[in-house]
Amino acid sequence: MLALLLAPFYILACVYVIRWLILWLGACHGILQRMVPRIVIIAIFVCLALALPAGFLLPGGALKRLINQIGYYWLGVLAYILMVVFAADLCRMIFKWLKKDARLFKSRKAFVCAGAICLMMILAVSLYGVVNARIIRVTPYEVTVNKDGGRLSELKLVLVADLHLGYNIGCAMMEQMVEKINAQDPDIVIFAGDIFDNDYEALEDAGRLETILQGIESRYGVYACYGNHDIQEPVLAGFTFSSDRKKESDPRMDAFLQAAHITLLQDEGVLIDDSFYLFGRADKQRPGRGISKRKTPKQITADMDLTRPVIVIDHEPGELAELADAGVDLDLSGHTHNGQIFPGNILMKFLWENPYGFLKKDSMCSIVTSGVGLFGPNMRVATRSEICTVKVHFN
Repeated sequence: MLALLLAPFYILACVYVIRWLILWLGACHGILQRMVPRIVIIAIFVCLALALPAGFLLPGGALKRLINQIGYYWLGVLAYILMVVFAADLCRMIFKWLKKDARLFKSRKAFVCAGAICLMMILAVSLYGVVNARIIRVTPYEVTVNKDGGRLSELKLVLVADLHLGYNIGCAMMEQMVEKINAQDPDIVIFAGDIFDNDYEALEDAGRLETILQGIESRYGVYACYGNHDIQEPVLAGFTFSSDRKKESDPRMDAFLQAAHITLLQDEGVLIDDSFYLFGRADKQRPGRGISKRKTPKQITADMDLTRPVIVIDHEPGELAELADAGVDLDLSGHTHNGQIFPGNILMKFLWENPYGFLKKDSMCSIVTSGVGLFGPNMRVATRSEICTVKVHFN
């Protein structure tokens, strides 16, 4: 439903941008004021703007993948076109209101120079965002849990989240990720949800992806919980449509994880090596197949020996106080992407108690990763793609 509600704003944004683009190009050269060049420019712009809905409507296949990828690149570029052009337009109006030198605003040369500066800024930020999104960093954390770790004095885990396997993220990114994970020599690897991007058919090569993920090496294996995108539903520009039908994962998603040697915890926990508990929560909004309402924090730990460390995987970093009160020692999450592109990283701070990084909540530690993959725009600006190493010391 949100996709439909945002459609008029998307159209208005495109009209706003093409208006200024035509005016600026016309000022750059007289030939661009003629009808034929303008029609060509508008046609190219319309094709880019329509890539998102076209990719949504096309049947599965190579063409759908290509158009969707173009659309996601365009979405990111458009975001920064709007920011830069609107900022320039706002400055122009403020200066005019302050009655500064009016000749400046009537000068063709000044208009062309201002537009060129805006264009260079947009290109620089967009190119940086695209390249930055493809580099996976390693972010280290170190925490202490004041409980007996049984046979373990410490545990080295790798936290990964938000792969969003689909049109944006495929085999090359997963190969880089697995190489980075194995280089950390982890005891256990944890995937905190949003492994898929709503559409199993969007996977680049399911068989090859399974083989790549099988290559993850760890002492206790690989565990995962599902997130809000690990379900089968139509998505347009990252936004979903409302439906009365219960939203569940595609059975092929479950089979994919099994084939990739990833243990899925669906609102259930395990005691590992008689040393620590690991519990994977169902998603809050979309708990998935066989679950009508996920367990509360108190229900999670009700049957646990709380003298042992308790680690919870929860895709969304919510209910931190409740989890801490229930005896959870370490809560691992993703979901936020840390906003993914500026200024989203600033907005996230108003939406979540812990939008990114480390937070001590009473006796519990909360760690939120910005994730590996991408949601919507195919870029990252002022954020990073990452895996997190968490060294846990037990007392």
